[in-house]
Amino acid sequence: MDKLQGAMNFCIRHQNVLGYSIVSLLTAASEQIFSSVVFKCPCNSGNMLYGSVFLLVPAFILFLLGYMVNTKMWRLLTGSCPPEKRCSCSPWGTCTRYCLVLLPVTARTLVAPLTWIAVALLRSSFYECAASGSSLIKNLMCKDKGEECHKVLVRIPCDETLLQKEKLSTEFLSLQAQSQLIGWFLIAIIMTVALISTCVSHCYSPVSYLQLKFWKIYSKKEQELFETKAKEHATRLAEINTKCFFEAVDPAPFHTPTNEDWRKISFLYTFSSQEQYYSMIHKYVNTNRGNSIRFGKGDQNLPGLGFVDEASTAEVGF
Repeated sequence: MDKLQGAMNFCIRHQNVLGYSIVSLLTAASEQIFSSVVFKCPCNSGNMLYGSVFLLVPAFILFLLGYMVNTKMWRLLTGSCPPEKRCSCSPWGTCTRYCLVLLPVTARTLVAPLTWIAVALLRSSFYECAASGSSLIKNLMCKDKGEECHKVLVRIPCDETLLQKEKLSTEFLSLQAQSQLIGWFLIAIIMTVALISTCVSHCYSPVSYLQLKFWKIYSKKEQELFETKAKEHATRLAEINTKCFFEAVDPAPFHTPTNEDWRKISFLYTFSSQEQYYSMIHKYVNTNRGNSIRFGKGDQNLPGLGFVDEASTAEVGF
């Protein structure tokens, strides 16, 4: 039992890393299935288009899906241009704010697409097909070898022995080696950028390490309690309305948050160095239900505090 509890605690502490790892593994498994079962290089003049589509289009689809399932983006967009404010809603006025929020969202969304491309390059099937139809590769590998060399090159993905038989290139790496080198360079660049971004994020954190740890614990617990209380409140309200409907009686007074209350706690969190609030709910209840002028004040939403909204969106969904 203790081992099980220890394993659960480990998963909770490293849920972000484990989440990205699972996404990467699923993406790699999908690429394996596609390259082994679905992908069949035509070995003709359509190699470039066919190989590029399998290399890039699934990555683009995964990128779009990442945005679609990211609840932080929907929290940002939902209600940003309601019908009553349609005429005064200016996308350009909030462009900077949107970019600051969507930048870390985009970075997380890129995990699956970049995993697809990196794994595909290491396996080299897609790249070999696309590169064998590329005019640049043809000019490099078939220099002074005539038109017959071009015809042989596009057939290499279907018969790799042609590379040795025709002696197409002695000074250039094979297409498979090229693909794998690009794949490893891509992985190295991704890991370097991820490490630098994490270091910069922690360096610019407005709070200390232990307070940041406490803040994350608070955010998680608040959302757990919010989810429980919301279910209880919704259940009670549904029971009252259903009972009144069937029994034809007037409902007893029952307080529920107003539209304005919901809107205020749905704002994306902004950090203020003058006041210590750990969430929008915390800020709401300590500023006279959001009616104080202090409620609207806040500094820039720094990258180190991105977890505040992530915790709430992960629990509630969209």
